[in-house]
Amino acid sequence: MGPISTTFGTPAVMSVLIFLAAGTFAFALMVGVRAREAVRRRAARISFGDDAAAGGRRTLRYSGVRAAQRLLEYTTKHYASVDTKDMKVLRERLMRAGIYDPRGPAVFFLSRVGLALGAGAAAFVILPSFGFEGKTSFWVLMLAAGLLGYLAPSIIVDRMIAKKRFEHQMGFPDFMDLLVVCADAGLSMEASLDRVARELSDSYPSLTANIHMTNLEIRAGRTMTESLEHFGDRVGLEEARSFATLIQQSEELGSSIGDALRVYSDDMRHKRLSRAEEKAYSLPAKLAVPMMVCIFPTLFVVILLPVIVRVVTHNW
Repeated sequence: MGPISTTFGTPAVMSVLIFLAAGTFAFALMVGVRAREAVRRRAARISFGDDAAAGGRRTLRYSGVRAAQRLLEYTTKHYASVDTKDMKVLRERLMRAGIYDPRGPAVFFLSRVGLALGAGAAAFVILPSFGFEGKTSFWVLMLAAGLLGYLAPSIIVDRMIAKKRFEHQMGFPDFMDLLVVCADAGLSMEASLDRVARELSDSYPSLTANIHMTNLEIRAGRTMTESLEHFGDRVGLEEARSFATLIQQSEELGSSIGDALRVYSDDMRHKRLSRAEEKAYSLPAKLAVPMMVCIFPTLFVVILLPVIVRVVTHNW
């Protein structure tokens, strides 16, 4: 029985071994094919991305963007980085207008040059259609258009400064009131500024941004007095500079900051009320000219028209 069982068991074992060998070979072949396919797909994606990038570099839009970036970098390097008095004044104006990008002066210069040339070229093309070609007024108007384009960025910056200044004036009394509340609650000045910035973020976003930058300066290692002085320079309000001086004097003299803030907050609210009353009192004088130009002539016509009709028709 032993030889017979060995004889019958050997083909079964051989079959199992052959099956395992074939299965292992097929599994290894399948894994190799899948890995090769994955590598091929990755290589295809990489080559497609390179072709797309190369195609993008060949487009006119990409070339124009690159040229504008190089021109902006060149202007920033050679003009906007100079520490002259005029450049400092320009940076201060842009900062008060809410433009904190270091490339802002370069964009300002390029905008001036581009708008001046563009307005002059537009006037050169448009004015002949109105009959100004060959006349002295043609060159005068073209020069005036170029000058207007040159001054347009400065006018826009001034309007932005006025808008930001109005927002700061309206929000500064609320800022002081919230500081008084935080001081009464026992918070430090840095924690108070952070809390007030979160509370005013929806109502006065520009003032909030300046308060947040003040907090960042304090955390970076600057003293409270220096940070508040920079805050006053960015905001562009005399009230903010006086606030920095108030905090400095309170620290030097050792007086209560809460009491000083409370007195100064009352003063700020009184100033805001005074500005509102001044606008209300000046309203009748401002309305006098529109009433004389638009309303009084109509009243005169309505009142005198019957008399004129009777005079013309001799119907007394």
